[in-house]
Amino acid sequence: MAWTKTYDEAEPQRVNRWLAQSGVCSRREAEGLILQGLVTIDGQIVEDAGRKIERGQTLVLSDGAQSKLEATLTVVINKPVGIVSAHAEPSQIPAVRLLTAGALYGADAVIPSLENRLAPVGRLDMDSRGLLILSEDGVVAKAVIGPESDLEKEYRVKVTGQITDKKLAMLRHGLQLDRRQLRHAKVTLIGDQMLRFVLKEGRNRQIRRMCDLVDLRVADLQRVRIGSLKLGDLPEGRWRPITAQERAELINPPAHPERLKTGKTSS
Repeated sequence: MAWTKTYDEAEPQRVNRWLAQSGVCSRREAEGLILQGLVTIDGQIVEDAGRKIERGQTLVLSDGAQSKLEATLTVVINKPVGIVSAHAEPSQIPAVRLLTAGALYGADAVIPSLENRLAPVGRLDMDSRGLLILSEDGVVAKAVIGPESDLEKEYRVKVTGQITDKKLAMLRHGLQLDRRQLRHAKVTLIGDQMLRFVLKEGRNRQIRRMCDLVDLRVADLQRVRIGSLKLGDLPEGRWRPITAQERAELINPPAHPERLKTGKTSS
């Protein structure tokens, strides 16, 4: 069914910007749909990429536009240690190479080809493991790593060194990296030398550097959740496409993502 919405804001707005704000597609994708004649306002094809929509006007994306947007691929990988998220050196293996038919987990899916420009959405260091998103969807990327993103990222971190209440308090709030104050973090002790971190930012090697500042050393770091998207039972080294519901929840997060049940996928 074609996407239809009536504009109700007071000030006119560029069509591409409004579609991006509505979580339909990125601005660049919107411009491409306009140039292909797949967008109409009040029944008239939008021909100018700079066209503005006004209050009371109704925009419709054709079925062809919907098909193009739905074909945009986003996958989740359970990245092993030693795999590079992107920009691999000649001796390194980039995560995108894991996207093979043999490593697919669950139901049949389109196997990415050279035509798919999948990029990592959020850092995950070579010596860390767990949930990694690869996507060619600009809306997903903006939702996860854009400047206005407020999504939680959850990690299970095994450390060496003495864990004290004072160190936990400093990890939660009180540390600086690169002369900038870190945002509040949720840090709890969940087992023997095992910490749970929940962050809303993603500075370079942030958790390892935070631990260094309180005289703890990271022995293992696994990301298990981004927003409502959970690693679940996805085996290490395997991948799967995200579902339409998972995409929608990344773009429009539920109030309490931690409370959502983890979906099971059969291999």
